[in-house]
Amino acid sequence: MNLLSRCLLVSFLPFCFTSCMNEVQVVALTQSAGGHTIHHNSIFSPDDEWIVFDGRNDDTKIGETSTIGMVHVKTGEERMLYKTNNQTVYGPGVGAASFSPKENTVLFIHGLYDADAVKPYDMTRRFGLAIHTDKPMQGIHMDARDVVSPYRPGSLRGGTHSHCWSNDGQLISFTYNDEFVDPDLRVVGVMIPADKEIVVPVSNGNNNGTYYSAIVSDVVREPKWGSDEISKAFDECWLGGSGQFTIAFQGNTRNEKGETITEIYTVGIDPEMIRKDAAAVGREGERPRVPNGVRQHRLSRTVKGLSDLRHWLRASPDGSFVYALAKDDKGQNQLVQCEVSTGELTYISRFDFSISSPINISYQGDKITFVANNNVYVFWLKSKKLEKLTSNSVTDLKIVGVPVFSRKDDKIAFNQFVAEKESEYIQIKLINLVD
Repeated sequence: MNLLSRCLLVSFLPFCFTSCMNEVQVVALTQSAGGHTIHHNSIFSPDDEWIVFDGRNDDTKIGETSTIGMVHVKTGEERMLYKTNNQTVYGPGVGAASFSPKENTVLFIHGLYDADAVKPYDMTRRFGLAIHTDKPMQGIHMDARDVVSPYRPGSLRGGTHSHCWSNDGQLISFTYNDEFVDPDLRVVGVMIPADKEIVVPVSNGNNNGTYYSAIVSDVVREPKWGSDEISKAFDECWLGGSGQFTIAFQGNTRNEKGETITEIYTVGIDPEMIRKDAAAVGREGERPRVPNGVRQHRLSRTVKGLSDLRHWLRASPDGSFVYALAKDDKGQNQLVQCEVSTGELTYISRFDFSISSPINISYQGDKITFVANNNVYVFWLKSKKLEKLTSNSVTDLKIVGVPVFSRKDDKIAFNQFVAEKESEYIQIKLINLVD
């Protein structure tokens, strides 16, 4: 019997809350002076031996961060994977790294190489760079960026962000902001394998790409009240298993009173259909558009919508349910479950506290982890049992970001500030869930 099972022998309504700090082992994994910020998903290598991180010591400082590294979960050995050239406070900057679920390949945000005081790192000036872990420093441009009209099909001309591998590692979703047209209108896009490298003209701000990129969400600046139109698409996840390419994402829409609320939308991804519409790249003065035949659908229809606390949607392994955060009548963030087949959204928690972080679901789909009151928790979806895994007070050094399950679901990694002499650094801590 694993430790979590032994901790959950006592229950009471409405939720079982247990604490088994004498059994759950929390390990301080990283020790070196400097930041060790983990991404919100897929930070463990396919074999669960390594965790990837970036060198941020402040979540908002990607533009000032120069390094991507990884740490061995058993030995604590740290290895440098990538370091920017000529890094300044203006860029280029790197961060938000994640492992492919199938290969020892790491993908992360990279700011433009020509970043300077006039045009610094920005949400519209970045792309995805990949590294094979056995070939450090040899960056691979994933999405092509082309700012020279006429634009090459499969390229973009803004910034991709928060990249997320599909469950089988074939496709990559991302959020995107265009540099030249409506840069504040965030959309969701996808990278699909290209038949050949996307080659663009040599120019400042341009780079070739090994994937074919497209935008897959329609947004408008002023959604009609009571319609399904959205002004922002963001913070998505993949649904289903191998060969099932559907993205669930959050969309800001207007209710019949004109109030902005966030609902759940889905879009099916057909790589062949995307490749066929070369004109979707758009022309000068236009944003890239959604390829013909790709259409988003509204999934949830609620009164209040989802929480305004930034978080990413999470899906059950079979794609039947989407999980998110929404506020209860007291304004506290609770867990909600949306049934994909019906769009019905149900509150599945009634905690007497408010969740303060994004959420993650285990690979088996049986539990969700999050942070509240400066502690890491696990919530069991079937039994509705809750477990507190750490023993911090609200005055202890802060836990930041979101806890992440290992691929075998036997560990949870999280970030917390740790004091060293006169400084505080974001370090990676590891919770071992089994003997």
